[in-house]
Amino acid sequence: MDQASAGRRTRTVQIGAVTVGGGSPVVVQSMCATRTVDVDQTVAQAHQLARAGAGIVRIAMDSEKEIPAIKEIRAQTKGVTLSVDLQENYRIADRVAPHVDKIRYNPGHLHHIEKSKSIEQKVRWLVDVARDHNLAIRIGVNCGSVAPAFLDKYPGDQLKAIVESAAYHCDLMDDLGFTRFVVSLKDSDPLKVVEANRRFAERRPDVPIHLGVTEAGLPPEGIIKTRIAFEKLLAQGVGETIRVSLTLPNERKHEEVVVGHQIVEDVRAGKFISVPEFGQGLNIISCPSCSRVENEKFVEMAQQVKELARYAAKHRITIAVMGCRVNGPGETDDADLGLWCGPTTVNLKKKDKRIGFFSYDDVLGRLKTELDRLIAEQSAASN
Repeated sequence: MDQASAGRRTRTVQIGAVTVGGGSPVVVQSMCATRTVDVDQTVAQAHQLARAGAGIVRIAMDSEKEIPAIKEIRAQTKGVTLSVDLQENYRIADRVAPHVDKIRYNPGHLHHIEKSKSIEQKVRWLVDVARDHNLAIRIGVNCGSVAPAFLDKYPGDQLKAIVESAAYHCDLMDDLGFTRFVVSLKDSDPLKVVEANRRFAERRPDVPIHLGVTEAGLPPEGIIKTRIAFEKLLAQGVGETIRVSLTLPNERKHEEVVVGHQIVEDVRAGKFISVPEFGQGLNIISCPSCSRVENEKFVEMAQQVKELARYAAKHRITIAVMGCRVNGPGETDDADLGLWCGPTTVNLKKKDKRIGFFSYDDVLGRLKTELDRLIAEQSAASN
């Protein structure tokens, strides 16, 4: 899909062999769910995603111990455009930069590292690394990890905080004379994704946007959530790259790419879904499995939660299932019930309050108890 034909034309950003923006076709990308230290599996999945049509393949870096692995992965994936997700490890950017085509940093993960340095200093260093190694940058703002400075500045208005955080980091890039960057503004609510990206696109029509509904969850519901956002935005010319974030086992991870291409093709052909009652009842959000998942039972847990909660389908309750310490803490806080899956136990939460830690075998029983309690409270309130 040519975004210029939809009325918006951004600057061009080169990411390895891939051109983003400037009227180029929408680029579909995905992310490896394998452990980065497992070189063979990660290389295999990178090729799996690329064969399915992923223009960019992202890999997460959980620690500096994975630097030798990313070097070897690069050596075995010469034909794949690689992006590295730094998350809370921005300080290792210079050591992974020789082996990738793009670095992604989260503005919400900069404030608590090297506190003696300003955000401006940290971003300047990242830009210097990108320049030195001929890399592009993605500024990736997520609903569950918005920088505290912006949450404090716009209390009660997370949407504005997300947009302003992204715009501020674009201003830093401008001040540094760096133009080779894209931006993403993600939320698990597709309507918030639409509004945040609309606002940002109006604010910065020159900047290419990467679209994503974070923690869309299991198919088919996760696909519907994603389509709700992508159809509206792509049809208006907003979105130069996309990623469909589904909770899937490793052998099916390429389905994200297939679905992404189908959405792009359908929008080009004028085919749109209509699900008028979608989102009015139970909402289960779960992150796409990635290398940070601490227990492979996470995907199975998400599926089990979906089955267990079917009886609550008509109730406006949100259950979040997260697979790592990066997404677990912040992105379960707004859910009515949240499961943050660790290596051996699951942290069960109600909003931002911890109920307790439970084994993978025991947590579902306690989840049902809490779900029944919420349903009873809702019923009592409506009478």
